[in-house]
Amino acid sequence: MREYSDCVPLPLRVTVVIPCRDDAEFLEHCLQALSVQTHAADRIIVVDNGSTDASAAVARRFGAVVVEEPTPGIWPAASRGYDEALADADVIARLDADSRPHPDWVARLVRAFVADPGLGVLTGGAEFYGASPTVNYLGEHWYIGGGHYWIKKFLGIPLVFGSNFAMRSRVWERVRDRVDRANPRIHDDLDLTIRLRPTDGVRYDPELKMPVSARPLVSQRGLWRRVWRVVPTFAASWPEGAAWNRRATSDAAGGEEWIPDADEGLAPGFGR
Repeated sequence: MREYSDCVPLPLRVTVVIPCRDDAEFLEHCLQALSVQTHAADRIIVVDNGSTDASAAVARRFGAVVVEEPTPGIWPAASRGYDEALADADVIARLDADSRPHPDWVARLVRAFVADPGLGVLTGGAEFYGASPTVNYLGEHWYIGGGHYWIKKFLGIPLVFGSNFAMRSRVWERVRDRVDRANPRIHDDLDLTIRLRPTDGVRYDPELKMPVSARPLVSQRGLWRRVWRVVPTFAASWPEGAAWNRRATSDAAGGEEWIPDADEGLAPGFGR
């Protein structure tokens, strides 16, 4: 076993959390992509959210830890996975069952967190697959790109994209009892973003892209349902999410605020 001297930092331990409900086929592609990472995750947790298909069996076949969360919904499932990851992770990474990470995804996360001790949350963009080129483009540049742009304008920090982000364990420890984690009717990633502060060191990297299925965008009903969830998500956090309360909380917390370079490359192509 390799020994480390006091002057050599131990490597960051990364746990990947994947909420999953009846997505065995997508999950298999996701786990296959994780199995060929240039920097392997230390642990992969698949949260089985009441699946009736072979999702749990697929996860175990790839060596993932399977935990069960019977309460339906992304937030209950994701938060259950984050809690489980606290046992041994320095960094908790998150993607979804229909994500297909590039081979250097984990390596990029590790390099970023090692390089900057003040970095608390790192998020990226999307590369949609499975729809027409037009839908894929609009999803990447207007749906996700627009979300990054407008949330940054409103909250002062970029939107944490649930299919492609990582956070230090200490960040989750701070917010785990503040988020509306039992609410299945809101956007978990937006709710998490609302509870974060500039002092948490939130950064958007436009080069950190995640291939993800465009299935929520192919129907008008599906897209409208996702857009509409923004309203109850902000309502669930009100008045904490209000700009004046966020400023007051940040001032009271003190510390150095994360200062992005320019506009952090927000929403590449947005509006073009």
